[in-house]
Amino acid sequence: MNKGDLVNNIAENAGITKVQATEALNATLNAIANGLKGGDKITLVGFGTFSVSERAARTGRNPSTGKEIKIEAKKVVRFKPGKELDGNVN
Repeated sequence: MNKGDLVNNIAENAGITKVQATEALNATLNAIANGLKGGDKITLVGFGTFSVSERAARTGRNPSTGKEIKIEAKKVVRFKPGKELDGNVN
């Protein structure tokens, strides 16, 4: 499912237009992204939790040359599914 399919699904289930569904989805995604940028943890009960983790700098290896390279530290987004979502998938 891509974003267009998701918009169609939201519009159909909520009884709104595709334009309204697109605006609602974009607003939701922006709110989640802005919350994570600000260091917040986003919890949607039953669905899951989005959080940001720090990944430490480390030494890696270039697979084609075998040469060691330095990989910089960075922040990564994590998602832990909630029980309800996990149950629906399984």
